[in-house]
Amino acid sequence: MDPKNRLNDDEDRVNANIGRVRARRHRLRDDHVTLAHGAGGKASAALVENVFWEIFGGDVLPDGGDSAVLPLAGLLGETGAAAAAGSLAMSTDSYVVNPIEFPGGDIGELAVNGTVNDLAVAGAVPKAITAAFVLEEGLSIDVLRRIVESMARAAREAGVAIVAGDTKVVPRGACDQMYITTAGVGVVPADRRTGYGEIREGDRVIVSGPIADHGMAVMMARGDLAIDAPIQSDTRAVNGLVEALFDAVPDVRFLRDATRGGLATVMNELARGSGKGIALDDESIAVRDMTRAACDMLGIDPLYVANEGTFTAVVPDASAETAVAALQAAGAPEARVIGRVVAEPAASVVLVTGFGGTRMVDMLVGDPLPRIC
Repeated sequence: MDPKNRLNDDEDRVNANIGRVRARRHRLRDDHVTLAHGAGGKASAALVENVFWEIFGGDVLPDGGDSAVLPLAGLLGETGAAAAAGSLAMSTDSYVVNPIEFPGGDIGELAVNGTVNDLAVAGAVPKAITAAFVLEEGLSIDVLRRIVESMARAAREAGVAIVAGDTKVVPRGACDQMYITTAGVGVVPADRRTGYGEIREGDRVIVSGPIADHGMAVMMARGDLAIDAPIQSDTRAVNGLVEALFDAVPDVRFLRDATRGGLATVMNELARGSGKGIALDDESIAVRDMTRAACDMLGIDPLYVANEGTFTAVVPDASAETAVAALQAAGAPEARVIGRVVAEPAASVVLVTGFGGTRMVDMLVGDPLPRIC
C-alpha cells in the first residue's frame, strides 16, 4: 500500500472513532473524585472522557485503548521505509493493589504483565518497559527485594527488558506500602489493523480463559471477608498468545484485556466504540467453580470482576474455530467463543441465558470491589 494512502486511511479511521466516542460520551455528574471513578465502569469513563480527553485532546486518546499506536511514518516522515516498519505502541499504568502479595502473584509481577498485555492487545510486540516506585517509609527490604525479583522474572518470561526506572520514598502513611508506575513500548507490524472500525456484523467474540479469578483472589487475600477459598490470580503475560492468534488469523478485528471492570466493561466499550450490538452466550463464559461460588456468596457478578491474564478478541466468523484452536495450542486450553457481533440492539450488550432469555449487560455502576490492580 502506498504510504500516503495508508496515512489517509488511518486518519479517516481515527476521525470516525473520535466521532463515535464523542457522540456517546458519559456525563460527568460529580464535583469531587470518588472511589467509583477508579472502578473501571461508568464513573471512570465519565471522568476520562470529560476531563482527560477533553483537556488533552489529540487524535489517539479517544480510541479508548490502554496503548497509543503511533504510525512510524508520521513520526519519522512519510517514507516507504517508515511505513513498512509499522507503528510504535506506547502504554503507561500505575499499580496500587492491596495487598501487594496475593495468591498467584504480587504487585511487581502484575505491573510487568499488565504493561506487556496493554501493548500486546494493541497488536504490538512488546520490547521494553520502565518502572517507577513510590515506597512507604518502613517497608521491609526483604519484601521489596521479593517484589523486584518477581518483576525481573516476569520480564524475562515475557521477553521484555526493564530499561529505566525511578524510586521515591514517602513518609509512613503517605502510600500503602508500595505503588509502581510502568511505561512500555512495542512495535506493531505494518500489516496489523485492529480497532473498532474493523468490526463487522457476524464477527465472533472470543475470550482466552476463565474470568474473575484475579479480582476474587485479591479480595480473599485482604482478609476482610469470612471466606477462605483457594483462588489464584490469573496474572500472566499474554503476548505469546496474541502472537499465536495473529499467526493463525492475520485479520483479527479487535483485542482488549479484561482488567478493571471485567468482561462486561470491555464488551460495553466494544459496543459503544463500534456502534454495534454484542450478544454473549452465558453458558459459554467460563468461571471456575470456586470463583463462581465466592462471587455468589458476595453477590458479585463475575462479569464485572477484574482479570489480569485474560483477553478478548473479535475475529471473522469463518476464522473463529481456527482462532480458538490456536489459542488452546499456545497455552490457553479454556479459550472459547462466547458471543457474536449483531446489528441490534446497537451499541449495547445482551446476555443470552441458559433458559433462552436475555438480559442487558450495562457498564459497572459504583465501586463494589476493593483496589485490585
